[in-house]
Amino acid sequence: MASLDDVRAIAAGLPGSEERAMTGGAAWFVRSKLYAWECHPWPSIPEDMREVISSELVVGVKVAEQIDALALIEMAPEVFLRTTTRWGEPKVAFRMALIDADHLAELVTEAWRVQAPKYLRREFDETSV
Repeated sequence: MASLDDVRAIAAGLPGSEERAMTGGAAWFVRSKLYAWECHPWPSIPEDMREVISSELVVGVKVAEQIDALALIEMAPEVFLRTTTRWGEPKVAFRMALIDADHLAELVTEAWRVQAPKYLRREFDETSV
C-alpha cells in the first residue's frame, strides 16, 4: 500500500519541489504552485466522496487537462475518485491503498511537470537520462 512517505520520496527527486503542511494535510509545491496534496474531507466535497476521504488516505494531483482526469477515472473508477472540489481544476484524486508504485510515481511526476517552469523540467530531463 502506498503512503505519504512514498509521495515524499518521489517529490524529493523533483527539482524545486517542497513540502508544506497545510490545513488539510501535506502538500507539495514547485515554485509556489501546488501539484500534489493529501485530500481532506471538506464540506464542499460530495458526501459519498467525503466518506471515502474520511476513511482512507486519498491524494490529489494536478493534471494537464480535465480530459486527462476523466480518462483516469474511466480507466480505474475503483482507484480514482469521480470528483472532489471545484477548486484547483484540473486535478484528480486517487485512493492510495489501490495505486501501484509505478503509477504513483508517474502521477506525481506528471503533476509536477504541469506546474514546474520549463527550466526545472529541462533540469529534471537532463538528470534523468
